[in-house]
Amino acid sequence: MKVSTTLIGSIFAFLLATSCCWLPFVAVILGGAAGLTAFSQKLDAYSGVFMAIGVIFFGYAGYTFWQKQKNRPPTITLESVLTCPNCGHQKNETMPTNACQYFYECEQCKKILKPLQGYCCVYCSYGSVKCPPIQAGEGCC
Repeated sequence: MKVSTTLIGSIFAFLLATSCCWLPFVAVILGGAAGLTAFSQKLDAYSGVFMAIGVIFFGYAGYTFWQKQKNRPPTITLESVLTCPNCGHQKNETMPTNACQYFYECEQCKKILKPLQGYCCVYCSYGSVKCPPIQAGEGCC
Protein backbone atom coordinates (compact mmCIF):
# COMPACT_ATOMS: atom_id res chain seq x y z
CA MET A 1 0.00 0.00 0.00
CA LYS A 2 1.36 3.44 -0.89
CA VAL A 3 1.64 6.29 1.57
CA SER A 4 -0.85 8.38 -0.43
CA THR A 5 -3.40 5.53 -0.36
CA THR A 6 -3.12 5.16 3.40
CA LEU A 7 -3.37 8.91 3.94
CA ILE A 8 -6.50 9.12 1.78
CA GLY A 9 -7.96 6.12 3.62
CA SER A 10 -7.26 7.64 7.02
CA ILE A 11 -8.74 11.02 6.04
CA PHE A 12 -11.86 9.28 4.69
CA ALA A 13 -12.21 7.21 7.88
CA PHE A 14 -11.85 10.29 10.08
CA LEU A 15 -14.45 12.14 8.00
CA LEU A 16 -16.87 9.24 8.47
CA ALA A 17 -16.09 9.05 12.18
CA THR A 18 -16.84 12.74 12.69
CA SER A 19 -19.83 12.86 10.32
CA CYS A 20 -22.18 13.23 13.30
CA CYS A 21 -20.72 16.71 13.82
CA TRP A 22 -20.33 18.17 10.34
CA LEU A 23 -22.95 16.30 8.28
CA PRO A 24 -26.01 17.90 9.97
CA PHE A 25 -24.43 21.33 9.48
CA VAL A 26 -23.96 20.60 5.76
CA ALA A 27 -27.55 19.30 5.58
CA VAL A 28 -28.90 22.54 7.06
CA ILE A 29 -26.84 24.64 4.66
CA LEU A 30 -28.07 22.58 1.69
CA GLY A 31 -31.71 23.00 2.68
CA GLY A 32 -32.25 21.01 5.85
CA ALA A 33 -32.53 17.55 4.33
CA ALA A 34 -34.03 15.47 7.13
CA GLY A 35 -32.98 12.21 5.49
CA LEU A 36 -29.34 13.25 5.50
CA THR A 37 -29.54 14.18 9.17
CA ALA A 38 -31.08 10.80 10.02
CA PHE A 39 -28.33 9.06 8.04
CA SER A 40 -25.76 11.06 10.02
CA GLN A 41 -27.29 9.88 13.28
CA LYS A 42 -27.10 6.25 12.08
CA LEU A 43 -23.40 6.69 11.23
CA ASP A 44 -22.80 8.05 14.73
CA ALA A 45 -23.18 4.53 16.14
CA TYR A 46 -20.13 3.44 14.11
CA SER A 47 -17.91 6.46 14.78
CA GLY A 48 -15.62 4.44 17.06
CA VAL A 49 -15.07 1.85 14.32
CA PHE A 50 -14.35 4.57 11.77
CA MET A 51 -11.97 6.27 14.18
CA ALA A 52 -10.08 3.02 14.75
CA ILE A 53 -9.82 2.43 10.99
CA GLY A 54 -8.51 5.98 10.57
CA VAL A 55 -5.88 5.48 13.26
CA ILE A 56 -4.76 2.23 11.62
CA PHE A 57 -4.48 3.86 8.19
CA PHE A 58 -2.68 6.88 9.60
CA GLY A 59 -0.27 4.71 11.61
CA TYR A 60 0.49 2.58 8.58
CA ALA A 61 1.18 5.72 6.51
CA GLY A 62 3.64 6.92 9.14
CA TYR A 63 5.33 3.53 9.32
CA THR A 64 5.66 3.37 5.52
CA PHE A 65 7.14 6.86 5.40
CA TRP A 66 9.62 5.98 8.17
CA GLN A 67 10.68 2.81 6.33
CA LYS A 68 11.33 4.78 3.14
CA GLN A 69 13.47 7.28 5.05
CA LYS A 70 15.38 4.51 6.82
CA ASN A 71 16.15 2.66 3.57
CA ARG A 72 17.19 5.78 1.65
CA PRO A 73 20.86 5.72 0.63
CA PRO A 74 23.09 8.23 2.43
CA THR A 75 23.97 11.51 0.75
CA ILE A 76 27.54 11.35 -0.51
CA THR A 77 29.66 14.52 -0.71
CA LEU A 78 32.15 14.39 -3.58
CA GLU A 79 33.95 17.67 -2.84
CA SER A 80 36.80 17.70 -0.32
CA VAL A 81 39.44 20.31 0.56
CA LEU A 82 42.87 18.69 0.64
CA THR A 83 45.39 20.38 2.95
CA CYS A 84 49.10 19.74 2.40
CA PRO A 85 50.76 18.85 5.72
CA ASN A 86 54.07 20.18 4.40
CA CYS A 87 53.16 23.74 3.30
CA GLY A 88 49.51 24.13 4.35
CA HIS A 89 48.27 24.74 0.79
CA GLN A 90 44.58 23.92 0.39
CA LYS A 91 42.75 22.91 -2.76
CA ASN A 92 39.15 21.88 -3.37
CA GLU A 93 39.10 18.58 -5.26
CA THR A 94 36.40 16.25 -6.55
CA MET A 95 36.84 12.74 -5.19
CA PRO A 96 36.64 9.80 -7.59
CA THR A 97 33.79 7.37 -7.03
CA ASN A 98 35.22 4.44 -8.96
CA ALA A 99 38.76 4.26 -7.51
CA CYS A 100 40.88 5.24 -4.50
CA GLN A 101 43.42 8.01 -4.75
CA TYR A 102 46.59 6.88 -3.03
CA PHE A 103 48.85 9.70 -4.24
CA TYR A 104 48.31 13.42 -4.64
CA GLU A 105 50.85 16.06 -5.67
CA CYS A 106 50.59 19.39 -3.86
CA GLU A 107 50.38 22.24 -6.37
CA GLN A 108 52.48 24.57 -4.25
CA CYS A 109 55.38 22.55 -2.81
CA LYS A 110 55.14 19.59 -5.23
CA LYS A 111 55.30 17.08 -2.37
CA ILE A 112 53.63 13.74 -3.13
CA LEU A 113 51.07 13.00 -0.44
CA LYS A 114 50.42 9.38 0.55
CA PRO A 115 47.76 8.04 2.92
CA LEU A 116 48.69 8.13 6.59
CA GLN A 117 49.03 4.78 8.34
CA GLY A 118 45.57 3.39 9.10
CA TYR A 119 43.83 5.47 6.40
CA CYS A 120 42.76 4.18 3.01
CA CYS A 121 43.43 7.22 0.78
CA VAL A 122 44.67 10.82 0.69
CA TYR A 123 41.12 12.16 1.16
CA CYS A 124 40.69 10.28 4.43
CA SER A 125 44.15 11.41 5.54
CA TYR A 126 44.26 15.07 4.45
CA GLY A 127 40.78 15.95 3.22
CA SER A 128 37.96 17.87 4.86
CA VAL A 129 35.55 15.07 3.86
CA LYS A 130 36.20 11.32 3.96
CA CYS A 131 36.14 9.31 0.71
CA PRO A 132 32.77 8.16 -0.77
CA PRO A 133 33.00 4.51 0.41
CA ILE A 134 33.65 5.62 4.01
CA GLN A 135 30.74 8.10 3.81
CA ALA A 136 28.47 5.31 2.55
CA GLY A 137 29.53 3.07 5.44
CA GLU A 138 31.13 0.49 3.16
CA GLY A 139 34.58 0.63 4.73
CA CYS A 140 37.81 1.47 2.97
CA CYS A 141 37.88 1.97 -0.78
